[in-house]
Amino acid sequence: MVKLQVLAFAGARDVIGAASVFVDVEDGLTAAALLAVLCDRYPGLGAYRGSIRVAVNGCYALGDERITSGDEVALIPPVAGG
Repeated sequence: MVKLQVLAFAGARDVIGAASVFVDVEDGLTAAALLAVLCDRYPGLGAYRGSIRVAVNGCYALGDERITSGDEVALIPPVAGG
């Protein structure tokens, strides 16, 4: 198990109630599996599940990308702009 710090932005931050959280997960967990863990822990994230992006070390991650100890992980919900 590793302790990951997950940064949360915009709507994800509002749902979680903090700019970052620590979660204990298995080392090598995929980005999709991490999102599932977070949606279970914070049910309000379910509304974003189809559109939220997981970023690992500053780059958007594919669902099967592995996350390891020391990685910077962030939740990026959809944004509107103009």
